Amino acid sequence: MVTILVVEDNEHTRLLTEARLKKYYNVVTAENGSQAIDIFYEKQIDLIVTDIMMPVMDGYEMLKCLRDNKEEVPILFLTAKSTFESKRMGYDLGIDDYITKPIDYEELLLRIKALLRRANISSKMKINIGTFIMDENDYSVYNDGNKIELTKKEFELLFKLLSYPNKVMTKIQLLEAIWGYESNSSEDTIKTHINKIRNKLKDVKYFEIISVKGLGYKVVMLNAEEK
Repeated sequence: MVTILVVEDNEHTRLLTEARLKKYYNVVTAENGSQAIDIFYEKQIDLIVTDIMMPVMDGYEMLKCLRDNKEEVPILFLTAKSTFESKRMGYDLGIDDYITKPIDYEELLLRIKALLRRANISSKMKINIGTFIMDENDYSVYNDGNKIELTKKEFELLFKLLSYPNKVMTKIQLLEAIWGYESNSSEDTIKTHINKIRNKLKDVKYFEIISVKGLGYKVVMLNAEEK
């Protein structure tokens, strides 16, 4: 599931925004830009919704930090600052969208959906790679027309990795994305599931799950002849 980071120093607004979004997405929160940067590099974040005026590090500084580090995560400013100058500064620094308060949550959800679609993250329900097909609607997996039986967690883990080919995901990021932030599962859980997935996909010729020592896992695409 898509994970959204909400950055807002006002507790009431932060909690309300989290409550509205978590019906559709995983949501994590931060009180300022500095906290948000730390969370971004600890977790797998797909989109950031952030205020501008915050203590410690404001939204502009956070945005500049991420863009200077070549991070392309979609960022939406959600702020009371409605002047053209503040919008121009945001867009010059690299924001993707800008909404002014008071918050229309229906509009916010539409904007988020559009940004995710543009970034090809979204809520895409199906992955097709050659004759390999994963369909999130019914958790089905087929290779060359033959059904592969995966458990729900195995499916979600593989779907997450395939949604970000060539990107290394840490075991902690995968645990939190699939098992949840409050799960008692350990990193060994990821290793066990990866091994089971590899065994079940031994005949798939389009990609491979690679272990990255000391970090986690990534999916790399293969030419059919390479496997």
